[in-house]
Amino acid sequence: MLQTIFSFFKKDKKSYSKGSIHPFVVKNLQGNDFDFSTLKGKKVLIVNTASKCGLTTQYEKLQKIYDKYKSENFEIIGFPANNFLWQEPGNSNDIQEFCSINYGVTFPMMEKISVKGSSMHPVYEFLTKKSKNGVMNSSVKWNFQKYLLNENGELEKAVGLELNTETSHIMLCGNPQMVEDTKEALKARGLMMNRRGEGNIAVENYW
Repeated sequence: MLQTIFSFFKKDKKSYSKGSIHPFVVKNLQGNDFDFSTLKGKKVLIVNTASKCGLTTQYEKLQKIYDKYKSENFEIIGFPANNFLWQEPGNSNDIQEFCSINYGVTFPMMEKISVKGSSMHPVYEFLTKKSKNGVMNSSVKWNFQKYLLNENGELEKAVGLELNTETSHIMLCGNPQMVEDTKEALKARGLMMNRRGEGNIAVENYW
């Protein structure tokens, strides 16, 4: 029994081949198919969203990042989810209207799904399970957690809840010019959030 308990906390050290998100097809807020294979060659940020959360204003920041970098093979995909304190109670029409009217969201928004538990959507099973993505295990802690994928649809990293447009390079998987632009902005402030969104670390320790 004791061995079983300790094995539960043991990290998965197995080596898996990297998977890709490109085979997935999901429904968007309009009820149409969204084929992830159309994202080949693009860096992608996937985020679970909610309309009644203290972090909901991140829609505005995400839109600014999208406006700035969408022409550089970068895409943001939003997945509304009602997993955390029922903070996304609306249907697809409600969510679409809320995002458009309040934040002018133009990046693709998918239909509401579950991002945790027994009803977890297959896309999030891919994002959170090393056996499927080949990179890491993780769990969605709250609304507006981000996952970053490279041009091949492979998972690069998970990013914490906080978001600042000055740290948008984190979401772009190392585009050199974007990194340099952001480093200059961060140097002016001296600090930035770490990869897990657990506070600030010195800029020179991040790169």
